[in-house]
Amino acid sequence: MSTRGVRGATTVSADASDEIVSATRALLQELVTANSICIAEIAAVFFTVTDDLSAAFPARAARSLGWQHVPLLDAREIPVPGSLARCIRVLLLWNTDRPQQEIVHVYQGQARALRPDLATDAR
Repeated sequence: MSTRGVRGATTVSADASDEIVSATRALLQELVTANSICIAEIAAVFFTVTDDLSAAFPARAARSLGWQHVPLLDAREIPVPGSLARCIRVLLLWNTDRPQQEIVHVYQGQARALRPDLATDAR
């Protein structure tokens, strides 16, 4: 079995706790659904936020989904000029036999601009 990285990102309209948790929760749910991920197969999840977000830890969304035994880490990104505002990024490490080319990465909201090659009309 291999560990695969599943990427995702989303944006929020304001630095508000409820928005950060809600948007992150929706992103995590889409990542899990799109890849048919069993929570017990998640090795760890890393969350980063742009330097303009500080109202909540995105990892709270994972805990609210019942991910009690998954190691989680929150971090703040460096303030790069011209970077996307109010962005939450996720790197989910998943133990699976699925080949890398079958992994579905999810980009929502303004974060679609980060990877337009992965954005679809369905998202």
